[in-house]
Amino acid sequence: MLARVGDGSYLAPPLHLVLCDSVAPNRNRPQYAPGRYCSAVTFEDQARAAKRAAVTLATLNRVAKDAALNAMADALADAERSVLDANLRDVDRAREAGTSDALIDRLRLNPQRVDGMVGGLRDLARLPDPVGDVVRGWTNANGVQVRQVRVPFGVVGIIYEARPNVTADAAGICLKSGNAALLRGSSSALESNRAVVQALRAGLEAVGLPADAVQLVEGGREVTDELMAARGLVDVLIPRGGAGLINAVVNGSKVPVIETGTGNCHIFVDASADQAMAIEILLNAKVQRPSVCNAAETLLVHAAIADEFVPKALDALAAQGVTVHGTDAVQRYSDQVVPAGPDEFDAEYLSLDIAAAVVDSVDAAIEHIRDHTTGHSETIVTNDRVSADRFVAQVDAAAVLVNASSRFVDGGEFGFGAEIGISTQKLHARGPMGLAEMTSSKYIVTGDGQTRP
Repeated sequence: MLARVGDGSYLAPPLHLVLCDSVAPNRNRPQYAPGRYCSAVTFEDQARAAKRAAVTLATLNRVAKDAALNAMADALADAERSVLDANLRDVDRAREAGTSDALIDRLRLNPQRVDGMVGGLRDLARLPDPVGDVVRGWTNANGVQVRQVRVPFGVVGIIYEARPNVTADAAGICLKSGNAALLRGSSSALESNRAVVQALRAGLEAVGLPADAVQLVEGGREVTDELMAARGLVDVLIPRGGAGLINAVVNGSKVPVIETGTGNCHIFVDASADQAMAIEILLNAKVQRPSVCNAAETLLVHAAIADEFVPKALDALAAQGVTVHGTDAVQRYSDQVVPAGPDEFDAEYLSLDIAAAVVDSVDAAIEHIRDHTTGHSETIVTNDRVSADRFVAQVDAAAVLVNASSRFVDGGEFGFGAEIGISTQKLHARGPMGLAEMTSSKYIVTGDGQTRP
């Protein structure tokens, strides 16, 4: 693949430093011991190796895929110490660079999180294989049978930030759905991702499958540009990260993109709400893990209960170290409330901060959410069925929750196993993307000699 430069001309592709065992052997390239670095591998080499691996994956049955997933899990469990050591180097480097606590939390691994990665792979092995499922089928009057069946995409590129647990989740989901994975993680997690990918590839090789089904794509910004331009080699791209990354991929990619969105998630506490329940939901949605996309970022309170509920909510949030950025109507309840700037109701804080406002009605809450939502997850706490039904019908988001925390909007919580992300677009997939969402479909037409008149 050629790289275009500013004057419109093309240059030979740059060479990238990658693990020399990260692509299939090539008779024209010298062989190196696994784990050593070389500069002889280009992104195109990796993409073509992934395409070859995808052909093999597309023909695997569930038994073979599940064996591979369990072998990957075993290898990752065995490599826990090396993964944690690598992650510690990433975390130390991030601290030295002044990275925020929220991003360091996303980056950090511990034994429990590694166990979660291992468990996610094993959970995937227990899930049904989506490939080959018949979406619909019928027989025409002339006897021709038509079936629409699920098939893999082929090669899936995933561009993501910080969180190295995504590396195992993405590789596992791609494998179970029959896809080869090109993983473009951020430089902040490079050491962690190398260690995880090395383990996953060892698991694949242990069961006789091509290691090139899982590859880590390394290099500078030009490599991301190559990945986004690799139409014909990469079948679909999925970005996971902040708004800047997602927008850059959506706007710059020539490869089809499944957009995973940022999460400016709202909680609306209606006049009829059980206030104790509302506090519990609010704290779980904001505090349980504030650095993730399904954490609450905005609290809306019905004016009819503001005098009673807002002080209780402010006290509960303050006790958990949450800073509230509020409108004038919220500030009057506490001098600890920070004035909310004009853009703060559009913010994804990913930290112990939350915006807050008082609204006059269910309709006003819905209008506020329409103006500011990113289309991820929106919650109403209410005991009024009419209000709940109106909220569910009129709020446009990938997930709408009634009397439940937005933290439930997750592939694992939905029973999908590890998820690839939460799609906020409306085409192909919306909401948590599990195995079925990582497939396309094709029509199989079967006859016994029929011709079209």
